[in-house]
Amino acid sequence: MATTDVALHEAFGQREPKRVVNNMSIQVATVNGSGSQSSNTVLLRSIFQMGVPVSGKNLFPSNIAGLPTWYTIRANKDGYIARKKEIDFVIAMNAETAQEDVMSLAPGAAVLYDEPLNLNKLRTDLIFYPVPYDKLVAPVCPEAKLRKLVKNMIYVGVAAQLLGIDMAEVEKALRKQFAKKVKAANLNLAAVRAGFDYATANLTKQDPYFIQRMDKNQGMIIIDGNSAAALGCMFAGVTVVTWYPITPSSSLVETLIDYMKQYRIGPDGKATFAIVQAEDELAAIGMVLGAGWAGARSMTATAGPGISLMAEFAGLSYYAEVPGVVWDIQRVGPSTGLPTRTSQGDILSTAFLSHGDTKNILLLPCSVAECFSMAQDAFNLAEQFQTLVFVMSDLDLGMNNWMSDPFEYPKAPIDRGKVLTKEDLDRMGGFSRYKDVDNDGIGYRTLPGTEHPAAAYFTRGTGHNEKSGYSERPDDFEKNMERINKKFETARAFVPRPELMTGKSKAQIGIIAYGTSHWGIIEARDQLRDEYNIETDYLRLKAYPFSREVHEFIEQHERVYVVEQNRDAQMLSMIKLDIKPELVTRLRSIAHIHGLPLDARSVTDELTSMEGK
Repeated sequence: MATTDVALHEAFGQREPKRVVNNMSIQVATVNGSGSQSSNTVLLRSIFQMGVPVSGKNLFPSNIAGLPTWYTIRANKDGYIARKKEIDFVIAMNAETAQEDVMSLAPGAAVLYDEPLNLNKLRTDLIFYPVPYDKLVAPVCPEAKLRKLVKNMIYVGVAAQLLGIDMAEVEKALRKQFAKKVKAANLNLAAVRAGFDYATANLTKQDPYFIQRMDKNQGMIIIDGNSAAALGCMFAGVTVVTWYPITPSSSLVETLIDYMKQYRIGPDGKATFAIVQAEDELAAIGMVLGAGWAGARSMTATAGPGISLMAEFAGLSYYAEVPGVVWDIQRVGPSTGLPTRTSQGDILSTAFLSHGDTKNILLLPCSVAECFSMAQDAFNLAEQFQTLVFVMSDLDLGMNNWMSDPFEYPKAPIDRGKVLTKEDLDRMGGFSRYKDVDNDGIGYRTLPGTEHPAAAYFTRGTGHNEKSGYSERPDDFEKNMERINKKFETARAFVPRPELMTGKSKAQIGIIAYGTSHWGIIEARDQLRDEYNIETDYLRLKAYPFSREVHEFIEQHERVYVVEQNRDAQMLSMIKLDIKPELVTRLRSIAHIHGLPLDARSVTDELTSMEGK
């Protein structure tokens, strides 16, 4: 070992670096628009193909190009895939942020950097690997205009050599990334090999981080939440999609367009669906309700600003009782806020969206698998309860790549709810659209085009009686509103039930969370047990309205921490409205609000502080 290496390891309190295998966080700092997305995806997929559990988080600016972007890859042998606060291995490619990136690291971290940045002069307690990227990319890519894109593949090769990533897996991942572009694949592979060969000849491994082959990912896939949602909507039988582009929901409909063109073209060569880009979100939701009234399974996808614009039509759906599905891929607000950061900030407003007394059904997916399965739940519930159903995803889930078991092929038949056929009407002679026949609050409906004179009815957003006749009578209005509220209460038994995870022994402390917060919670619970001997029980919410399990969970615990990614404890407020008043004092809030995906350490630190540890 060289003298400098000995001094470095002594500074860290050890003679030889302890190997850290399949447990690291890699951060790639680049410039937005430089083509780093392909490089980062190749790096992520290469580790995944080696059987190591992995997740990727993209932190990108809201402009088109030029501002800093960071991509974090977490590899963890124990399967923890939430964002990790600490960064172990930095690939510093952006001169604007390089110094700040380096200064924020804990001692012992490794820095792979562009040689002209001279980052090794900033600190003596880090491990530095300088690489002359411009010199390496020039002979590989003669065309100067392409070099800034191909340059990023150099660091993939260097990182592969330093971390022990199998080059055969790198090539496999790269050819998958450029599956339809053989020349581009060959060019980028040459850049990867140039980086690998340079590291082999010129860089001495000093950091402790290694990737070794495992078998944890057998049969698993990598997919982003928006693509999973699009696939789920197609399987759910959607036929009308109306939308207006907005980050971070646009890719959901864009992907759905590709799927539908591939799988939903009839034998005559004509589309069996309609996808319309509207002039704005207000028009999009109006079309959804028009199609829903006409009998189509219809949907839109948007984000917080679009949800705000849809408020009036949400009230129409609620009161006129017209089905439809809305995907809200949440981002940080208010206003434009941070449009490329993640949040759970639309929960409260969407649950009560519109004026007057309105309560909407919400579904809360935590994974790409649930984006797929809850798409089917959403359409079934929308038609069963004749209302809008909102699927509350977020940017972290929607736009990032996640590991998953292959999705299960839907087995349950499509449920269109209480739809009267011609035969039903022949037997009954007629019906009252807004009458509660079965004591569940849900009326019967017909679909336009049913061949029976009694099938026709008015859908009214104004005051009406049981037969859809216009009415401003107070007793008609009150009766109608109470019936619709009964329908909402009925939904408690039909929405997806929460998931309960208990500790090894009886716990006094409970945790409630939902959506992508789940991944930080499961890791935080292990930290609380292993580091502080604190046992917890955990209830993951999957839907609103809340089922009886939520009430029982709070009753069974002395203190319940509600963890969410918004400032104002929105889910906590909704729970308070739902439970017995004497249980409210048991609830505590842990809020995470800066737009980065929730990490376990933040939860652990906050909870132990509130527990006085």
